[in-house]
Amino acid sequence: MLRRWFLTAACFGLVLAAALGAALLAWPGVGVAASPSGVAGISLHTFSGQVERLSVKDSDGKPVPVVLRRNTVWPRVRLAPGERLTIKVRIRRPSWIGWLVGRQEEQTMTVVTPRPHLRSTLLRPRRGSPVSVSFAEPVSRIAVGGGRLQRLGAGRSVVPLGMRASGNSVAGTTTVAAAVRPWEKLSEPARVAWFVPGSRTSVVAEPAAGSRLAPLAPLTLTFARPVASVLGSRLPRLEPAMPGRWAQVDSHTLTFRPAGLGLGLGGTEQIRLPGQTLTWTVAPGSILRLQELLARLGYLPVRWRQPNGAPPTVASEVAAAMSAPDGAFSWRYPQTPGSLKALWKPGTWNVITQGAVMRFENVHGMGTDGVAGPRVWRALMHDDLAGRRSDAGYNYVFVHETVPQSLSLWHNGRVTVTSPGNTGIPESPTAPGTWPVFEHIPVGTMSGTNPDGTHYNDPGIRWISYFHGGDALHEFPRASFGTPQSLGCVELPEAAAAAVWPYTPIGTLVTIEP
Repeated sequence: MLRRWFLTAACFGLVLAAALGAALLAWPGVGVAASPSGVAGISLHTFSGQVERLSVKDSDGKPVPVVLRRNTVWPRVRLAPGERLTIKVRIRRPSWIGWLVGRQEEQTMTVVTPRPHLRSTLLRPRRGSPVSVSFAEPVSRIAVGGGRLQRLGAGRSVVPLGMRASGNSVAGTTTVAAAVRPWEKLSEPARVAWFVPGSRTSVVAEPAAGSRLAPLAPLTLTFARPVASVLGSRLPRLEPAMPGRWAQVDSHTLTFRPAGLGLGLGGTEQIRLPGQTLTWTVAPGSILRLQELLARLGYLPVRWRQPNGAPPTVASEVAAAMSAPDGAFSWRYPQTPGSLKALWKPGTWNVITQGAVMRFENVHGMGTDGVAGPRVWRALMHDDLAGRRSDAGYNYVFVHETVPQSLSLWHNGRVTVTSPGNTGIPESPTAPGTWPVFEHIPVGTMSGTNPDGTHYNDPGIRWISYFHGGDALHEFPRASFGTPQSLGCVELPEAAAAAVWPYTPIGTLVTIEP
């Protein structure tokens, strides 16, 4: 009897253990899976329990704020496409079964937010039809060409770009940014190009030919035919040549990325292709930055200081050329003539700036036109990067036409030469104003027409500095000085002219005061 009871109890125990094991194995748990609408979906069966804790972290381990609604995890902030997220869910089971299958269960899953995928970035629309892009899956939002955001409701796989393939739009290029889910940020803009089959346009550029370029902006060319069939083994040619590198993006697309100081500020850039030439203008540099550099390099009567300025780099030089950094100008010398001070205005083109550009051009062996073109900007930035400063000081000439007429040379804060001089007679006066010296020769022939119509030709005139048309500072043998006697020039005794001439190189300002 005892033995039978023992066998019965043992059988019952085995059955119970098997039942408990089966219950433990078969008891419904929590499931975490990707969601067609939210970040993820959580599946809970009737007796699984309740979500006790939910956490979502990004790829850097930072928490992502989320909310659980109807077993779907929704983000409270916009997430980037392709963001890798780690989701952890902890479930608390009912107490009546928790003793058996465990009071808690945790599940961890990694999901990646969806990315929009363009089926093609080279489009071939039929003439007259809308230009449209096609996505591998529906997208909910799109922005074309950096323009207004379009919301697409439940999502669309084929989205028109807002233009028709006709007229001037038989070929073109734009950018497309999109988001698959409404709670996602837009993707990085993708460049798309289109060609109507049979059109004559064989290449489109971004930025468009004829537009203005930033000095470090990449230039992208998309060809209607494969690059190899258009160019062979050659690369497009830039004129003028610029430092940089061509890279082939795909079978139809090439991109040029400028290097160093980039494209020439204020210049024109061309790309030579078989049968055609594409042309762009390059944005000019800031006048204020031009003045800052000229001041820092010693070509202006003012100095410029940048608070807490770090040593310049190539990148910072280019950025500053486009948008001048904050700083302060101050006069280099305590007794600067008022007539010179009146000519200075930061941020505005003026004759002081023009003269400084001409002086800089002359020092660097350039044509002295006083225009801050690409060569001037490039040389200025190179000098600033290398720390090359002018040590020639600053010179200024002012002439008083009030009798007795005189000339004064101001150099580095003081008047170093004062001399009587002659200006123009009433029939051929010396025009009042300020001009930079544009020609500087030790000896030359001066010729022209007298007020009575006769001609003059005076060889061997010494110490000539032309500053306004045919007007110049120079020596001339006269019996007296201090009254109007010339035909517009400022005549000086030879000794005074010889003393002044070394201080009137090209770019020196000459003011004629009435």
